[in-house]
Amino acid sequence: MRIVGVFVVMMVLFNCQEKNSRKGIEKVITKTKTFTKLEKDRYNVAFLIMDGTFNTELTAPFDIFQHTIFRENIKAMNVFTVANTDKPITTFEGMRILPDFNYLKDSLPKIDILVVPSAEHHLDTDLEDTAMINFVKRVDKDATYITSHCDGAFVLAKAGLLNDKVSTTFPSDIDKMRATFPGLDIRKEVLFVHDGKYITSAGGAKSFEAALYLCEFLYGKEVAKSLASGLVIDWNVDEISHLIVE
Repeated sequence: MRIVGVFVVMMVLFNCQEKNSRKGIEKVITKTKTFTKLEKDRYNVAFLIMDGTFNTELTAPFDIFQHTIFRENIKAMNVFTVANTDKPITTFEGMRILPDFNYLKDSLPKIDILVVPSAEHHLDTDLEDTAMINFVKRVDKDATYITSHCDGAFVLAKAGLLNDKVSTTFPSDIDKMRATFPGLDIRKEVLFVHDGKYITSAGGAKSFEAALYLCEFLYGKEVAKSLASGLVIDWNVDEISHLIVE
């Protein structure tokens, strides 16, 4: 019986030591966050993510923009994610993604292009997130382009970026957006709108097309077609219902 008792005590001590060791490892990992390496002479493209982000509105433009690094003689894109946490976010479909930067505390690189994918609560509670809205406003001051997909347009509208601009959003949410922001010019029957530095899209699979349009705008038709063919997409902007505000 004594031997059994000693064995039990030793197991308890071992387990406690193991738990403490694991805690120590977690602290080290937290303190030694590794940031994504950004290459020089590229556009810095930040994707604003949060719990409830929809996969397609994130991954479609991410795929298009990331593939620019495989094209020669262009100013390619550094793509990375930003969120209000260091912990993984969970998309609406259940994918877990570890953000590259925490915009609440990290020193961020200059963002040339901000992409705002749609998220589950962009019609309600996310619009009450003052820190997130203020982040979008700050980025807008120096960014060359701001893009949204689906209900990401609600975030741009809440930040005041679409005042005096033409925009669009997910087709079934256009009426909701018009009611929420009655002073805005929000268009139906188009899949994306380019007005000044802002590109808003209907989202879903059409997020690919809005991203390809921006690449064609930056790099020309041949590069855009090349990016599209790499993802087995037939691309001809003239066949896409869109609006460019001169």
